[in-house]
Amino acid sequence: MTTYAAIDCGTNSTRLLISDGTTAIERLMTITRLGQEVDRTGRLHPDAIDRVTACLRDYRSVMDRVGVDSFRITATSAARDASNSDEFFAAAEAAVGQRPEMLSGDEEGRLSFLGATAELDPAEGPFLVFDIGGGSTEFAFGTHEFVGAFSTDMGSVRFTEKYLDHDPPLPEELHACIAVTGDYLDDVDRELAIVRTAKTAVGLAGTVSTATAVELGLADYDREAIHHFRLTRVAAEDVFRTLATESAADRAHNPGLEAGRVDIIVGGMCILVKVMRHFDLDEIVVSESDILDGLIQSQR
Repeated sequence: MTTYAAIDCGTNSTRLLISDGTTAIERLMTITRLGQEVDRTGRLHPDAIDRVTACLRDYRSVMDRVGVDSFRITATSAARDASNSDEFFAAAEAAVGQRPEMLSGDEEGRLSFLGATAELDPAEGPFLVFDIGGGSTEFAFGTHEFVGAFSTDMGSVRFTEKYLDHDPPLPEELHACIAVTGDYLDDVDRELAIVRTAKTAVGLAGTVSTATAVELGLADYDREAIHHFRLTRVAAEDVFRTLATESAADRAHNPGLEAGRVDIIVGGMCILVKVMRHFDLDEIVVSESDILDGLIQSQR
């Protein structure tokens, strides 16, 4: 049996998937906030690099214990935006033995699409897949095959640092965050207009899964409960109103909201609710299979 691994060094989290190509052997996620202050400074913070490389050393130990035959490690929005990415790549290579690949936004969208749709019935297509990350949000379209993708510079960490200064956020801050999201979505309409023909929308990543977990009131993470749950716009709007009007201290008590997302979830929810409004989505399919699963598929 060949064993594959995929590591995604994202703006907010660093994640590992080990699989035999069909069945997951290990899934790990650590909030490392690689994108700390990148939007403001244009550089990866030394502390952020240290957090991620420490996590990667742990992941290397897990891969060694399981026995991995092949793996890919990628970096996305934060690394794309930073002028000192090479510094991080060198540290990451020392930690895991392989230099991260810098993915373009389009390639990130393609891999996310492949991972998210692999288990879905093609009859439910064509699909609009959107991945709300910490620093960017990708939109991808296809049926049984990928057609195209478009990446935008909006994400939960980026928008929190840029627009949400108060605790809880002021109404005008929320309005600005949602309005800017609308501007980016107008770009999606121009550059990837075909997404409007999608039959099913699929939402990925931490903001979407957290909104679902809060809606379900999950005290502990439950992949089976979240994966392929149908999150309605009514439910998403309700979660948004609750989280956006609470202070961080109160927000932290919501079941389903992990500690590392308390400060950025409102920024992510601004994006989620505006996406659902903009594309008039009554519901979305929530997928816990994403870019990591696409990276595994690419090695088979």
